[in-house]
Amino acid sequence: MSSHDDDIIDFDFFEDDATREQSGGRDSGGRSGGGGGGDRRRPQFRAPQGVTPLLRLIGLVAFAILVVVLLVLWAQGCSSDRKRNDYSNAMTDLGTIGSSSAKIGTNLAELLTTPGLKQADLETSLGGLIQREQQNLENATKVDVPGPLRPSTDHAVESLQLRVAGMQGLLETFQATKDDDSKNATAAGEKLAEKARLLDASDVVWQVLFRVPAQNTMQDEGLSDLTAPPSVFVENPDLYSARSMTAIWLRIHGASTGGTPSGVHGTMLEKVVVQPAGQQLSTDTETTIKASTDLAFDVSVKNSGENQEVRVEVTLTIPKGTTPIVKKQTIDLLDIGETKIVTFKDFPEVPFGEKTSVQVSVKPVAGEQNTGNNSAEYPVIFSLE
Repeated sequence: MSSHDDDIIDFDFFEDDATREQSGGRDSGGRSGGGGGGDRRRPQFRAPQGVTPLLRLIGLVAFAILVVVLLVLWAQGCSSDRKRNDYSNAMTDLGTIGSSSAKIGTNLAELLTTPGLKQADLETSLGGLIQREQQNLENATKVDVPGPLRPSTDHAVESLQLRVAGMQGLLETFQATKDDDSKNATAAGEKLAEKARLLDASDVVWQVLFRVPAQNTMQDEGLSDLTAPPSVFVENPDLYSARSMTAIWLRIHGASTGGTPSGVHGTMLEKVVVQPAGQQLSTDTETTIKASTDLAFDVSVKNSGENQEVRVEVTLTIPKGTTPIVKKQTIDLLDIGETKIVTFKDFPEVPFGEKTSVQVSVKPVAGEQNTGNNSAEYPVIFSLE
């Protein structure tokens, strides 16, 4: 290889090889004007040849873009998971509080329908329920909720405030009227019913102003699979009517003074109707009953006495070999002259094709003298057709 060839160096990143930078001062013979040293040329530079470098560059750019996209997707996924957890945790916490509050509502109904309940026991137990609900209220104010849920969850707090206020109103009214004469029972009952309306209103606030808007918010946020929790404080609105509260006041007032309300105590079994056929059973004539998954018995029980009755127990029995079918239900409250229907369901294994009976009995209430109309036996035969 000649010295001339050694002086040619290829570079793929500069100008065309036609461009050559020559030493200044060369003469026409190609000699350097500096004298001596022979003919030396500076390196030549050549442009990139082929597509390989370009493909490498494109590959690097594409890889960088892919990395950026993956990082963005990862960040979005983390944000989405965090968002779901925030909403889910808030609904779980409020669900726990709502369930606890609903249980207090059940406990209050059981307290007011306790036979022989005295004023002192009422005040102690009702005060305990109020304290439990105040704790629920405090816990609700501490729940960490996402911003979009805040307006609706504020209404959940308001619902609990109404429940505390309603129970406090009941307690204060019972305390303020404990020494009143029984002739003031109607006025006392009306005051109690007025306070109890706050309890009924709390259920409306929870459902309409908290639960529905919260569900809509979660749907807008793409979390429609999450559920805003229910909370029902008043299961039986009739319990808190002026009529019922008057009778409750009289019953508690009478027990607290060592006596009982005057008048007759009693209940009676009015009728039993087979559903869905609508057949009324007879004690004299055998009834053929078509068995189905919808089979049910509507039992009508009436307060035939002169006092409000509570915790009225009703039992339905169908004889079946050595293992009869026995079902029980309890009527929480039965006002004077009132009739309530108790429905018995779920009879998957009745005795088919044989003569049997449906036996219904109403347990006598305290002080009941006439129990002859508390029970009946109806001859029946169950058929598949």
